[in-house]
Amino acid sequence: MEKASLINDIIRSRRSIFPPVYNGRKIDREVIEQILENANWAPTHANTEPWRFKVLLGGALERLSKYLGEWYVTNTPADKFSDKKHEKMQQNPLRSACAIAIVMQRDAQARVPEWEEMAAVSAAVQNMQLTCHAYGIGCFWSSPRAALEADSFLGLTEGEKCLGFLYMGYSDAPHPEGKRQPVADKVVWLED
Repeated sequence: MEKASLINDIIRSRRSIFPPVYNGRKIDREVIEQILENANWAPTHANTEPWRFKVLLGGALERLSKYLGEWYVTNTPADKFSDKKHEKMQQNPLRSACAIAIVMQRDAQARVPEWEEMAAVSAAVQNMQLTCHAYGIGCFWSSPRAALEADSFLGLTEGEKCLGFLYMGYSDAPHPEGKRQPVADKVVWLED
């Protein structure tokens, strides 16, 4: 019962915590490795283990900031350009202690549909988010088009696809309350 109570609390209290409230405190490499190890234990159909991660720290975060800013300038029509969004895209990596590129490596034999590979990667990211929360680290999965088109920036190879960036950082801000509609409104019991 103690394990059930603990996991219930971790799942129900986890929230996305955004880079503007990160406090600049470094995340120990051993903690990042633990987060990645827990991601590696996600469910995976046919044991394809399609998740791949590129960890960005220090100068790599500065390069990510530059890439995102340049991508936004190059790919945003003048009438849609927002200085605020441009600034936010550049600042998210710089405010983070760590960013992890979330990459899916498609099974070369295509033994399972692509959506199942994406679902497995998503489960790995959920493990990462829950582990971050357990360590008191805020995180936020961002998937702007710039991330989805970051193949060259990340040096991706054939069959790899970026699904976004997980920004991570400690925060002193109050933890936001969550709310969900009742699960009973979303469930149909089929018994007979």
